Amino acid sequence: MRRRKIYRRVLIYLFIVNIFAIGFFAIYKIEKSIPDEIKMLVGTQESFDFNMPFKANIETDDLGVISVNDLRVPSNQINIDMNRPFTLESSQTGKYNVSLKLFGLFDFKNISLDVIETAELIPCGYPIGIYVETDGILVLGSGKITGDDGLNHEPINNKLKSGDYILAINGKGMNKKKDLIDEIQKCNGKDVALLIRRNKEEFTVRISPVKTTSGKYMIGAWIRDNTQGIGTLTFVSTDGQFGALGHGITDIDTGLLMDVKDGSIYAAEIMSIIKGKEGEPGELIGMIRQSDKYKIGSIKENTYQGIFGRVGNEYDENLTVEPMKIGLKQEVEKGKALIRCTIEDKVEDYEIEIESVDMSNSNHSKGIVIRITDKRLLELTGGIVQGMSGSPIIQNNKIIGAVTHVFIQDSTKGYGTFIENMVNNLE
Repeated sequence: MRRRKIYRRVLIYLFIVNIFAIGFFAIYKIEKSIPDEIKMLVGTQESFDFNMPFKANIETDDLGVISVNDLRVPSNQINIDMNRPFTLESSQTGKYNVSLKLFGLFDFKNISLDVIETAELIPCGYPIGIYVETDGILVLGSGKITGDDGLNHEPINNKLKSGDYILAINGKGMNKKKDLIDEIQKCNGKDVALLIRRNKEEFTVRISPVKTTSGKYMIGAWIRDNTQGIGTLTFVSTDGQFGALGHGITDIDTGLLMDVKDGSIYAAEIMSIIKGKEGEPGELIGMIRQSDKYKIGSIKENTYQGIFGRVGNEYDENLTVEPMKIGLKQEVEKGKALIRCTIEDKVEDYEIEIESVDMSNSNHSKGIVIRITDKRLLELTGGIVQGMSGSPIIQNNKIIGAVTHVFIQDSTKGYGTFIENMVNNLE
């Protein structure tokens, strides 16, 4: 009898756990299916079909600006049944809040509705050389120093961290690591005051340089003031702005997004290809033509969605490709699409398959999962390789995104970001 009671309790417990697990999974799936932000083009009707048990209310004080299912609705009376297909259209740009209620009763989440101007971009796919200088001197880590006293010292221990930026020494601004090293030599063993930026906050620390057996003074910090590499130019806008990479430039040692003070993009030439295989991503090996003659543009921003800036007038005039309209994420469909990139000696379009679309876009650089299906590209590279980041993704004659990452275990597959994420960073 006692065993039977225990058995029943265990069954009841497992039943309750299963109910909670199913509920949690259902909420997770719903959360992933509904975006935190929706973009619309002004004056363009957008269709939606979430098939979810929600009632949505759009908050606006402007009478008749937004129409639902072709009907102009008075302000504060815009209610949408998200269990059925619906259309939205706005006659002017602006930001609106959409509040969702589960079954029309329980508050669930808020969505930002952003109505933007129609944009046209020139999809590029050209290889570029990237050179950036950090905004301050980046601290990579610390090391021990053997002093002239024969002991090991760590002057920056518990004072500087990996990812910090040194902005000044004794009140003198610093951007070059050589200048910082020279200033430390001039201290003659006296404490130095370093102005540091950490997570956008600035503060000053005092460090005691150590005299080494060679007679030099050191503080035991590994530092960097620039980086360079190969990527792909995603687009140039009709007013000369560019976007590239689809993801930010991160430091190879810290993995952190680099604070960029200045930078340039240059023409690059692909010299060789390392094919990708399981567990080992491939790479495009290129030569950067780093001179004013081959400079394409200046980098103004390094963000999680890519690098952005302006191309030079001379380069802008040489762009002969016709601009394309952008496709917003609600327009992206599973199925056939193209990526545009340069693998050999010219820009070409290669066939891909869009396998999944994450409307919630919780990770801005991984909203789309793609698979390379073009036999030519598979033969040349094995799939997606380093250096292809930024290759524009085109579907239904619209630019909808850019390649960002490769799957380490399957080089034929990778991620892409929505183009609307990149457009957010244009001036």
